[in-house]
Amino acid sequence: MTWQSIRGHDRIAEKFRRAITKGRLASTFLFVGPAGIGKRTFALALAKAFLCERSPELRLEPCGQCPSCLQVASRNHPDIELIAKPADKAYIPLELLIGDAEHRMRAGLCYNIALKPFSGRRKIAILDDADYLNKEGANCLLKTLEEPPAKSILILIGTSEQRQLPTIRSRCQIVRFSPLSENDVAELLVDRGICTDATLAHSAAANSQGSLERAALWCDPSIGEFRHDLIQILGQPTFDMPPVAKMIGQFVESAGKDSAAKRQRTRLVVSLAEEFYRANLLAQEGNTAISLAAKWMPAESPAACLDICLEVYAHIDANANQTTLIEWWLDELTQAASPRV
Repeated sequence: MTWQSIRGHDRIAEKFRRAITKGRLASTFLFVGPAGIGKRTFALALAKAFLCERSPELRLEPCGQCPSCLQVASRNHPDIELIAKPADKAYIPLELLIGDAEHRMRAGLCYNIALKPFSGRRKIAILDDADYLNKEGANCLLKTLEEPPAKSILILIGTSEQRQLPTIRSRCQIVRFSPLSENDVAELLVDRGICTDATLAHSAAANSQGSLERAALWCDPSIGEFRHDLIQILGQPTFDMPPVAKMIGQFVESAGKDSAAKRQRTRLVVSLAEEFYRANLLAQEGNTAISLAAKWMPAESPAACLDICLEVYAHIDANANQTTLIEWWLDELTQAASPRV
């Protein structure tokens, strides 16, 4: 993994180079941007550059071949702490940050990053899924963020700075990542073997919103068919709720028995509806290129429906009952979108 393999973020890499050259590199960063656009890949490439044994740190160009680079690539470098939310958890467990009950403050990210670097260069901690820090977990990080250990770098990765507590945001340098271009997404789908059909790859990229993760889903024809059916339903002033709830439930269940996969599939359903209501909002603002707009929808409805979708995400993360949540969501959307009489 070298900088050449990372698409769309050259500007950010150059920003880090300038900061190092000027001796102004911060210790704590918050990477924000849509899921699936390469934030974690960038963080690991940055770690590789900092720890490379053959290339000076000022160059920020990892060789990719030395023992240190190979250890970073295999995720077993002793000076890197990489944690993320377990698939079966709603939030990042406290023990990943400060150790379990028997090892409080003697294990976990906050403890490990304070240790002397094995290589003598830096200790680097990457906290993926920072959106899933609860208040208790965020508070555990505050001391480390306020007084970063010498020769340490802490990178938090999330989708939005608004999903972080103000105390976290104020102690991090925020780095905003932009969605990937359609061409980059299409080429990555093919290069990584996610999609072997170039035409399908470009079609998936067009619906990806710049996210490779989202594009990979569109390589499954069944998802495209479901999106078409859902948009057709939401585009009607009224619809029969029980069969729609059943259709969505079956689509979610098709993700498999794993609860984490079902939650992810439910998030996908909500994101498809979110896409529809954002299109309607843009159409009201005069964007004539939007094709998903429903002309019958009252002016205030798209924003209200978007708020409902955002609320549903929180319930999904909290492991709400799937059937009940889908029915509640559809009922709320129906009331918010119905034409006023």
